Amino acid sequence: MKKQTKKRFKISIIGTGYVGLITGAGFAKLGHKVICVDIDQEKVDKINNKEPPIYEKGLKELLNEVIPKNLEATTNLNKAILNSQITFICVGTPSRKKGDTYFKQMETVSKEIGTALKEKNKPHLVVVKSTVVPETTEKIVIPLIEENSKKKYGIHFGVVMSPEFLREGSALNDFFNPDRIVIGSSDPRSLKTIKQLYKNFKCPVLETSFKEAEMIKYASNSFLATKLSFINEIGNVCKRLGINTNVIAKGVGLDYRISPHFLRSGIGFGGSCFPKDVSAIIFKATEVGYNTRLLRAVLDVNRDQPLKFLEILENTGPLKGRKIAILGLAFKAGTDDTRESPVLSIIKELLLEESKLYIYDPMAMPSVKNLFPHLNYEKTAQDAVDNADIILILTEWPEFKDVNYGDKLVIDGKNLFDNNNKPKNYEGICW
Repeated sequence: MKKQTKKRFKISIIGTGYVGLITGAGFAKLGHKVICVDIDQEKVDKINNKEPPIYEKGLKELLNEVIPKNLEATTNLNKAILNSQITFICVGTPSRKKGDTYFKQMETVSKEIGTALKEKNKPHLVVVKSTVVPETTEKIVIPLIEENSKKKYGIHFGVVMSPEFLREGSALNDFFNPDRIVIGSSDPRSLKTIKQLYKNFKCPVLETSFKEAEMIKYASNSFLATKLSFINEIGNVCKRLGINTNVIAKGVGLDYRISPHFLRSGIGFGGSCFPKDVSAIIFKATEVGYNTRLLRAVLDVNRDQPLKFLEILENTGPLKGRKIAILGLAFKAGTDDTRESPVLSIIKELLLEESKLYIYDPMAMPSVKNLFPHLNYEKTAQDAVDNADIILILTEWPEFKDVNYGDKLVIDGKNLFDNNNKPKNYEGICW
């Protein structure tokens, strides 16, 4: 009997941020030929030189393995489309001030894909990987591709909406070991092709409509954000009652219906997903006439959480001229991402109080230096601690556990320590 060979695809990835580069490198590792596209020539050059433009555990090693064998980067979108069978759209969809989603990049890319497909005679599959609110694929992506290609969806090209579920700091593991894959489309041929691509992944594959696939991403992130705001709200009450919130979280998490995940209290969530996605679905709900009271409360609790941290700090005395160490800038450990990081709002408030800040983060200092170039950036966490009178732990980097804090006050906003190895003079934000 003839051995069945694994089908290899030619894939183009548009956008080389977290989602695009991880997705491209992952598929290249699996043996597919991948072309990553970005408008930023500097970023393209870095990728081709095997230098990841973002920090993600294991990414540098993976790029060394797959470039140039199975992966290359270019600014030429047209060439990438013509030399691939499947195109993943992985561009950013940031929020506006009102909470609605900014679709300019998505619109531009959809038009450019359509223009490129005008020159192509073979069938092509477009996969929307970017996080977009329900109706986006059907009302923006498909019409713009049709208009600019002069071709018809379901006949000349296919479209699938397949949301990403990558966590910064463990994105590569999430790519290779997903807990589920969601594929939304109304075109049988598109679904057949995408299932071939995902054939060897060992997880459930859920087939849905476009809108259902789009909504699953928002529902997932909104629920996780809700768990975080919930435990922070409980923690704020526990703090006033002298109750250990961590014990409460452990007891609640033992209920299999709830689980212990995302029940770790702290200064609140940040990053590129939770704040943006919750805001976007609130705005979309408003458009269709529904007031999402619970989700609005989730954002309210999260917005206030850094202020709870500052209240603890203010209770130690006047902040003017105080020497304060800031340990951690990224919104979570394992990444250099400071987008929507609660740390930034804390730094702004302390600068208004005229505190003297000594800052350290193993990965995120370069981006913050662009925002606050005049601050004191230290070479090590120990240097920051040695120069300060009060230490604020604002990102859960494991190396902060090994610092010698002496008798200095340590205020922890990330629940870094367990009960057995806390610093001598320790205070938690809501435990």
